Amino acid sequence: MVLYFTFAAFMIILNYLIQKLNQVLIAPFICSYFGSNEFINLIYCSTNPYNMPELIGSIVAVGITYIIKFFLDKYIVFKKGKSNIRETSKEFLKYFGFAILTTIENIGIQFILTNFLNSPLELSFIIALSIGYLTKFFLDRKYVFSKVY
Repeated sequence: MVLYFTFAAFMIILNYLIQKLNQVLIAPFICSYFGSNEFINLIYCSTNPYNMPELIGSIVAVGITYIIKFFLDKYIVFKKGKSNIRETSKEFLKYFGFAILTTIENIGIQFILTNFLNSPLELSFIIALSIGYLTKFFLDRKYVFSKVY
């Protein structure tokens, strides 16, 4: 469990770094050189009504960190041996499904703590993430990386 949470902390840091890299380097580069293209401007450079560079950066960061964390969890945390592509695909789909569920759990807990219990955002964030990762660990151990299929 310690490795699981250590990797989770690293993925949070990596997620932040990817988003910062997008904000500081990638988005300004793409938008200055390719932003005149209507399609690129619409899906990536637009900030009205939504900040698309931030949204795309977040999606990319989450995708990259989910994939990396999946393989770290599979081979290091849960010590799964070699498996075929079909088995790995099933594991990844279950892993991703539980990630979506625990993300909803995180958002709900953080919302309740912040809006109804007046907890500081940072405390709500830490509590929500801790509960979400704990839930995810047990779901992954029991349903994703179990030894019996």
